[in-house]
Amino acid sequence: MPEGLQADAVGPVDVAVIMFDGNSFNGDVVPALADLHDGGTVRVLDLAFVRKDADGSTAIVEVGDADVAEAFERVGLQFDLLNDEDLDEIADGLQPDCSAMVVVWENSWAARFAAAVRGSQGEVVRLERIPREAVLEAIAALDEDED
Repeated sequence: MPEGLQADAVGPVDVAVIMFDGNSFNGDVVPALADLHDGGTVRVLDLAFVRKDADGSTAIVEVGDADVAEAFERVGLQFDLLNDEDLDEIADGLQPDCSAMVVVWENSWAARFAAAVRGSQGEVVRLERIPREAVLEAIAALDEDED
């Protein structure tokens, strides 16, 4: 098992694919991701970039590539969890002239709670993320009820 990744202590792990129009990554998300990592909210486990050109050709850009790596130095990636097959599938699913950041993170904030659930012989049987649009609609409905 990789050093620093202990099965009994790891929190829930998510993979996020964040799509961007165009094929040039400007790094504007770096400070926010680094702050989450530095603050212990998440631990970034792996990170890669994929792109699809206007002609449909795809490319994988690993964080180790010089122009990308410098922007993500602060995160200190430790593990190589994304494989080429995963990244090729994501790249194939992009629209032409788009790029995506693929990030795998441990929800460090939830590790203690997850360990307590396991220690109590509990099991998460359902976990869902409510889409942002649904949350916005619910907030709007609450605002309308107040008027």
